[in-house]
Amino acid sequence: EKKIASLHRGEIPIYEPGLDELVANNVKAKRLDFTTDLSKPVAEADAVFIAVGTPSRRGDGHADLSYVYAAAKEIAQALSGFTVVVTKSTVPVGTGDEVERIIRAANPNADVVVASNPEFLREGAAIRDFKFPDRIVVGTNDERGRKVMGDIYRPLSLNQAPLMFTARRTAEMIKYAANAFLATKITFINEIADLSEKAGANVQEVARGIGLDNRIGTKFLHAGPGFGGSCFPKDTKALIKIAQDHDVQLRIVESVLAVNENRKRAMARKVSQALGGWLRGKTIAVLGLTFKPDTDDMRDAPSIPLVTGLIDMGATVKAFDPVGMEQAKGELPSITYCEDAYSCAQGADAVVIVTEWVQFRALDLDRLKSAMAQPIVVDLRNIYRPEEMEAAGFTYESVGRPPVQG
Repeated sequence: EKKIASLHRGEIPIYEPGLDELVANNVKAKRLDFTTDLSKPVAEADAVFIAVGTPSRRGDGHADLSYVYAAAKEIAQALSGFTVVVTKSTVPVGTGDEVERIIRAANPNADVVVASNPEFLREGAAIRDFKFPDRIVVGTNDERGRKVMGDIYRPLSLNQAPLMFTARRTAEMIKYAANAFLATKITFINEIADLSEKAGANVQEVARGIGLDNRIGTKFLHAGPGFGGSCFPKDTKALIKIAQDHDVQLRIVESVLAVNENRKRAMARKVSQALGGWLRGKTIAVLGLTFKPDTDDMRDAPSIPLVTGLIDMGATVKAFDPVGMEQAKGELPSITYCEDAYSCAQGADAVVIVTEWVQFRALDLDRLKSAMAQPIVVDLRNIYRPEEMEAAGFTYESVGRPPVQG
C-alpha cells in the first residue's frame, strides 16, 4: 500500500534513468494506473503479468516461489473471459505448470492460458532494452495465447517484433541459461585478469583481442570485482539447484558461483596489498556502492564484501555513490557517507573505485591527489589509463594490468 501510494504521488520506488518521466506521461494520458485491488483490473484484462520477486530461499538457495504462487491464486479468483496469465518473474523450469495447476484448482471454469515471458532488461538501460529488444521469448503452444502476446509486442517494431515462441518449459530454461552464460563470461575474464596481472599482460587488450572474434563477442568481458545485482547471483544458484533436483551436475556454473564469491572478498586484500599489507588505522575512500552504474540496486553488490573486508582488517571507510547511498545505509551502516568524490577522498590513504559511474571517469586528478593523505588509487573497474595515473603522481593498481608507481 505504501508503494502504491508513493506511485500515485509520482514517486518511483527504484532509480532507473527515464522511468519517472515515462510513468508521469502515461499516468497523465490515463494509460497507466496503480491499485492494491486485483479484482477489477484482472477481470478486464486480456493479459495479466506476474512480475513479483523470486529471491533465493533461505537455507537452500532455491528460488522462493511463494510470491508467484500467491499472485496466481489471487489472480484466479478474479479472471473473467479469455485471459493470458504471463509469468514475467524469473522462475525454475516447470513453474508455469504449477501456476496453471493453482489457477485451475482455484477457478476450474477459468478460460486461461498460462505463458512464460522472461525479461532480459538490464538495470540502468531497461527502457531502451524494452523498446529495442534482441529477442522476445514467449513460452506457450496455445494459438490464442500466441496471438495475444504477438499483439502486445507488435508496436515495438515496424516490420516484425523479434518474437521467439517456444514451449513454456523451454522459455523458463532460456532465462536461466542466458544469465548463467553471461555470469560465466564475466568470471572467465576475471580469472584471465588475475593471470594477466601476474604474467605481465594487459587484460583489456586480451579482452579486445578475443572479443573481436564474433563467436565470442565483446560484451561482458570487462574485468572487475565480480558480478552482483538482483539476477546473476540468485539465478546461477537457482540453476544449480534445479540441476541437482534432476540429478544433473552443472560443474561450470558451480565453479562460476564459487569463483565469484571468493573474488569479491579478495578485492579487500588487493586494497590491503596496495597499502603494504596493513590497513589498521588507515582511511579508505570507496567510490561507488551499487552493483553497477545507473541503478540504486545494492543486492549482492561487490561493494558489500569489499567494505566489510576492509573494516575487518581495521580500516575506516568513507563512501560516496551518486544514487545508491540510501539503499547502502541498510547494508553498510557503520561507514561514513560523503556528499561527493572529493570530500570522500579527503584525508584518505587510498581511493578505491568500485562502480564505474560516469561521474568517476573524469575526476580532477590534481584535486583528488591534494585531498588525499597518500596518492594511492585502486581502480577495480579499469576506468583510468596507468600512464595517465603515473603522470599525475599516483600509485595506481587496477585489475589485470601491471601496477604503476607514481
